[in-house]
Amino acid sequence: MDTEKILITGAGTGFGRMFALELARMGKDVIATTEVLSQVSSLENEAEEKGLSMRIEKLDVTDPGDREKAWEWDIDVLVNNAAVKEGGSLVDIPEENLHNQFDVNVTGPVLLTQGFAKKMAERKSGRIVFVSSVSGMMTNPFSGPYSASKFATEAVASTLAQELQEFNVEVATINPGPYLTGFNDREMETWKSWQDDPAQRLFDYEKVAFPFEQYDPAEILEPSIKVILGETKAYRTVIPEDMVEQVKQAQQQLWDKKTDEALGQRHQMVQKAYDLKPRTKAEE
Repeated sequence: MDTEKILITGAGTGFGRMFALELARMGKDVIATTEVLSQVSSLENEAEEKGLSMRIEKLDVTDPGDREKAWEWDIDVLVNNAAVKEGGSLVDIPEENLHNQFDVNVTGPVLLTQGFAKKMAERKSGRIVFVSSVSGMMTNPFSGPYSASKFATEAVASTLAQELQEFNVEVATINPGPYLTGFNDREMETWKSWQDDPAQRLFDYEKVAFPFEQYDPAEILEPSIKVILGETKAYRTVIPEDMVEQVKQAQQQLWDKKTDEALGQRHQMVQKAYDLKPRTKAEE
């Protein structure tokens, strides 16, 4: 319905910002939310420059007060997009950073969703979209904290789809692959803020980069918008579509993997992290 009110979290940067601007361009009723007030001003300026109308609010999904405030907004579609990405080996990542990864990507969105889901269930309509990742179905070195949070997101979405079915509430996931928004490359620099002893780290993070070639983010818009608007009825939408087989193969490999397989040898994806340059584009 054109009258649907759509709330997008994490609209200050990356995919969330793209979704909000595109939906506003289409004339949709959008509440774009950002983690901090400085992002509100930046998004307001861009929307004004483009002649777009949208409501912009500050919403930190980890802030109980912000969540309470948001529950007062009458929405039809919730897009759980807000996320952070902590890079580094799981044997090196500091406790504080690990907690933050799950607070922002899992706990905060679940708590925010609770208030909206109950309202949707009461009126017997609504749509909840989780912007997950292919990292919620496959892993790669130095993104373990993020992958773990997205595996959790997959579990949350799947569970809610079952629990809210009888209340006529739709649940769907968008699973992007590696896109060149800066998000993945910033992940590989989070070690610079760690409060730890660098001498105790297993890896030298000055020498590693995100181990995937990255796609043009413009191509994610059309299929994602269709999910948000309910025009796509698939529960899971992997973008780009040609990554579907890669994800399935990665999952199958775990069924066949042996615990002593290639012990003593560096994993090929670890080596790729050493070999690849930051912000490497995927071939068209």
